[in-house]
Amino acid sequence: MRKQDLIKEVANEADLTEAQATKAVNAFLDAIQNSLSRNDEIQLSGFGSFKVVERAGREGRNPRTGETMQIAARRSPTFKPGTQLKRSVEGTA
Repeated sequence: MRKQDLIKEVANEADLTEAQATKAVNAFLDAIQNSLSRNDEIQLSGFGSFKVVERAGREGRNPRTGETMQIAARRSPTFKPGTQLKRSVEGTA
């Protein structure tokens, strides 16, 4: 599913126009992005949680040349699914 498909689904389920659904989906995604950029954790009960983790720097290899290189430390967003979402995907909900 692409973003446009999600917008159509939201519009259909919530009885909104596609323009209204676009605003809602964009606002939701912006809120998640802004919270993660502030290093806040987002918990959506029954769905899951988003948070930022610190990835340590490490040594890696260039696959073409085999040459060792240093991979810099970075922050990375992660998602942990909630129990209800897991059950739904497994088909036991």
